[in-house]
Amino acid sequence: MTQAAWNPQLIAIGGSAGSLDVLRTILPRRSDHPLPPIVIVVHVPAEGPALLHELLGERSSLAMKQADDKELLQTDHVYFAPPGYHLLIEKNQRLALSVDPAVNYSRPSIDVLFESAANACGSRLLAVLLSGASEDGARGMAKVTAAGGRCAIQTPESASSPLMPAAALERVPLPSYLMSPDALGELLAGLKADADASA
Repeated sequence: MTQAAWNPQLIAIGGSAGSLDVLRTILPRRSDHPLPPIVIVVHVPAEGPALLHELLGERSSLAMKQADDKELLQTDHVYFAPPGYHLLIEKNQRLALSVDPAVNYSRPSIDVLFESAANACGSRLLAVLLSGASEDGARGMAKVTAAGGRCAIQTPESASSPLMPAAALERVPLPSYLMSPDALGELLAGLKADADASA
């Protein structure tokens, strides 16, 4: 399958320190074709306000919202994990929220999102890991690769907190994409929703 022909069923994105500015760069502002659902985990304090969808939605025509439990994924939608909840992908293409213990000292955890998405989507998943000051996401990236999905990692030198992408590169030294934020933005904007996602 050529790169041009590959259209993912889901885009899962994780980030921590420094990732908010990167998300502003990489999230498509508008598109002339249906985009795959995008699900995002950003490390935020459990007691913090759930405002990421509002902050990032101001410059985009995509529908951005906080994820609800058992919500069905839709194209042209961006879903954010609520503070204090793990966000998982179920095989029926629904979201699930969990208050299971923190993973890598984080709830929501990027590993939890990536691993559940790999189980649900397999080779039709694109996992994207951004700037961050922990190793959360590295194990999940390895699971995505093992399931046949594709991994995109922000170049550590372009990250304000390079620990997270560097840790992922130790687990997945040859990711599908190793890119600056500008290049990641071009990649995401060019992806189309998988018309055969239900096959």
